[in-house]
Parts: sequence; structure tokens; C-alpha cells
Amino acid sequence: MSRPRVIIADGDRNYIVPLQLKFVKEFFNRIDLEIITDTQYFTELFSVPQKAEILILSDELYTPSLLKHNIGYIFVMTEQNEQSGTEELNVNKLYKYTSVKEIFNEIVGKSKGAFNLESGGRQETQIILVTSASGGAGKTTVAMGVSTFLTKYYEKQVLYINASRMQNFQYMLDNDTPVTSPEIYMKLLNPSGQIYEEIKHVLRKESFSYMPAFKAALMSVGLEYAVYGKIAQAAKKSGDYDFIVIDAECTLDEDKARLLNAADKVIIVTEQSVNAVMAVNALISNINGTNSDKYIFVCNKFDKDAYNALISPNVTLKFTVNEYVDRFAVNGIPRCEELSEKEGIKKTAFLIL
Repeated sequence: MSRPRVIIADGDRNYIVPLQLKFVKEFFNRIDLEIITDTQYFTELFSVPQKAEILILSDELYTPSLLKHNIGYIFVMTEQNEQSGTEELNVNKLYKYTSVKEIFNEIVGKSKGAFNLESGGRQETQIILVTSASGGAGKTTVAMGVSTFLTKYYEKQVLYINASRMQNFQYMLDNDTPVTSPEIYMKLLNPSGQIYEEIKHVLRKESFSYMPAFKAALMSVGLEYAVYGKIAQAAKKSGDYDFIVIDAECTLDEDKARLLNAADKVIIVTEQSVNAVMAVNALISNINGTNSDKYIFVCNKFDKDAYNALISPNVTLKFTVNEYVDRFAVNGIPRCEELSEKEGIKKTAFLIL
């Protein structure tokens, strides 16, 4: 099978080199990569019919005539922050000055068939832990929005597990009925290494797959908090999913520490208030490795007109925010599909791809 042809065209060498290096690192010897920085050469090249799987170019170089060529996907890098598709189905606009990682992930996610990614088999399942240092930050909103986005736009298999001692997420789903089978609760009382296979039949799927809520708080049904981690680890071994998203409460204890260690990525959700920021600082003081790529910090409910402790000279931060999710109005009960359309939710998902 011939290697896919990828063309990156932009007159700005300082911009194009980091993107070039990212493609070389991730697809070394798996693609034919061409870099074009000369406008005249680009014009001459496309004066004759061309075939390529991917064309990434600056908006200065884009013209509708490129659609006459045999190109699978065209990505136009714009200087205006308006990530969207154009009227042509295979043409997508990307904001040029976001991170190289985010740009790369979006390109690969939208055109994965062109890279023959499926032929190599699914990558190992990743556990994504979404948590916060204080209540009310909106971690469930972020977790369910990201789960929906990965499923809807990137066709990933996602299992969502709400790891709360008293669950309150089911109202956002179409089917809010709890697990009622006594047999299931008996298995969860003393979960074996095969617990996922034993309870797999009660899992549901709407926008994503999920473990239904329990009929009462953990202590009321006699279950240990560690049961969530055991379900996740067993599900990971099954290979049924690309991502397992664990939505964990803010309490820090031994069980939470085990989840932090087991996770491939950890999303810590905060708000811009002093209380929320101080809580994250305190959390960071009690866990290790938070300045690694494993940890992603997201400011939820962001309001640019409100006081922002994240940038206040009077507040010392022990972390750097990677993404912002703007505060948005919800008419009635928030729906997962609605959450997945929010720009901040999309960008958060790109960071874990």
C-alpha cells in the first residue's frame, strides 16, 4: 500500500517547522511529507493535476480551484479564531495560532482514514480521570461533554464512569433509571478481576457507553469506592474502548490516589474564583507530577468580565491553565450533545487525543 501524501504549504517558515516536526515524529516513514514555503512553486505545482490525501495550507494560498484536484482533506490555516468547516465538505478552517499539538490532533482526528490508522489496530485504552479540587467546578459537565465529543466527532469508543459516592449525573441522560439487579450488586460487593465482563450487560449507550447510576449512595448499598477503579481497570483490559473517562469527586484519599496513579491523563477542573484556585493549589501540594503532560488544567465557567484569580497579581499559582470553557446559559436540563458543541470542551478533548 502506498504511503499517504501530506502537503504543508505556508510562507512562514517559523510557523511551518514545528508542525513539520510533529508530523515527522508521529508518522516517520509512514507518510510522504512535502513542505512548501515558496508561493511561486506552490502555484506552479497546482497548475497541473495533483493527488494528495492531506493538504494543509495558509489562507493566503487557498483558492477554490484547489477543489478540482484529487485531494482527500484540505485544512486552511486562518488568522481569525473561527474553527469551522467551509461550504465544501472536505475543507476545514483551523486557527493558525493555537498550539501545534491541538492543530495536529484535529487534523489527524478528522482525516484518520487517510493515514491508514485503523490498519495498525486500536491503540491501547487510555484512562482519563476528570476531577476537581472543590465542589461545583463543573467536572461532570466537562467529562460528559468530552466523552460525547470523542464519540461523535472522532468515532472513539468511550466508557463513562461516574465515580461519586452519591451519584447525580443520570438526569443528563435519556435513561435515568438506576441499576436494580441484586445479582449485579452481589458481584460488585467483592469484585473479581473479571468484574467488567460480569456486569457488561448492564452498561448502556447513548452518546457514549456508560455505567448506569447505582440505586443509592455507596454506603447505602454496601459498596467500597475502590469498585470504580476495579471496573475501569477490568474494562481497560478488555480492549473494548479507546477511552475510559472516570468522573471522580474532589475528595482526596487513598482510593482517589490510586485513580490518579492509574490514569493516563488527569483533567483537573477549576473555576476562576479565589476559593477554587486556592483549592487546586492545595491539591497540587499533595500529589506528584502535576507539571507533566499527564495533567491538564481546565478553567470551567469562565467569564472574561468577572474577577479572575488565575491572573491576579495577588494570587500565586502552582499550575498553568491549559484550556478555558466559557460560561454558557442552559435552557432546562443540559444535554450531552449540547455540551459537546462548546468550543472549550472541544479543545479540551483535543488535548487528550
